[in-house]
Amino acid sequence: MSENIVWHHQKVTRADRASIKNQSPCLLWFTGLSGSGKSTIANALDVALFERGYHTFLLDGDNVRHGLNRDLGFSDEDRVENIRRIGEVSKLFTDSGVIVLSAFISPFTTDRRLVRNLFPAGEFIEVFMDTPLETCEERDPKGLYEKARAGKIKDFTGVDSPYEAPERPEVRLDTSQMSVDDCVNRLISYLLDRQLIFAPSQATGA
Repeated sequence: MSENIVWHHQKVTRADRASIKNQSPCLLWFTGLSGSGKSTIANALDVALFERGYHTFLLDGDNVRHGLNRDLGFSDEDRVENIRRIGEVSKLFTDSGVIVLSAFISPFTTDRRLVRNLFPAGEFIEVFMDTPLETCEERDPKGLYEKARAGKIKDFTGVDSPYEAPERPEVRLDTSQMSVDDCVNRLISYLLDRQLIFAPSQATGA
């Protein structure tokens, strides 16, 4: 980094920005195989929080690759850079007081740890979509497993590229056993229990 680049301190703090939203900023990082339910559950939680009046933003792996990360492929090196960029973007959103939901396969433990280390303790919530590979392949919503098994897609996670499962995620969900509502309720309970969001009476001060 150039020695001519100096950090500019802002007068409005992240705590100030969060306080007027009646929430604490955090990042829910959905990780898991393709077809495990990351985007589905992240979207459902986003709707549930929005309907309760919370300020959120959803970052989805495919969507980000249409813009910010359109220059990246799927080699191990590009996957690392993909996650690094998303971590930095997520941090910017939480600095604005927002609750961020990021849905990315993010197969490597070191990359997820890199993102975790960007955040204060308790603000990075690793949500492991612990759905069995067999279920993900049966669903194959985008037909990617079929293409990968046929050799038409290289470096596909779960087929010819590894997925390193989290050992101690904050939340573990298996969509082969849990409904969308079950998953959303588990996540809402987690946020309430840790006072990252507040019940209506608490939010209004009643």
